[in-house]
Amino acid sequence: MPESEKGWAYKPWWCQPWSIVLTGIGFIAGSWFMFKMLWLTLLVAIPVLTWMGYFLIVYPKAFFQSFYG
Repeated sequence: MPESEKGWAYKPWWCQPWSIVLTGIGFIAGSWFMFKMLWLTLLVAIPVLTWMGYFLIVYPKAFFQSFYG
C-alpha cells in the first residue's frame, strides 16, 4: 500500500476522501438546485470548499508527515 493511503485505512467511511468530496459537491449543488441564486451558492461554496480543502489536503499532509517524516 502506498504511503499516501496508509492513513486513510484508519478513518471511518464518513471521513474517506470520496465521502468528503460527495458531501461537498452535494451541498453546493443542492444550494443551487434549491435556490437558483449564484450569490447564495457562492456563500455556501466558500466554506464548503474550505472544509474540503482542509480535510483533503492540509490535514492528511500534516498527518502523514508526522508519522512518516
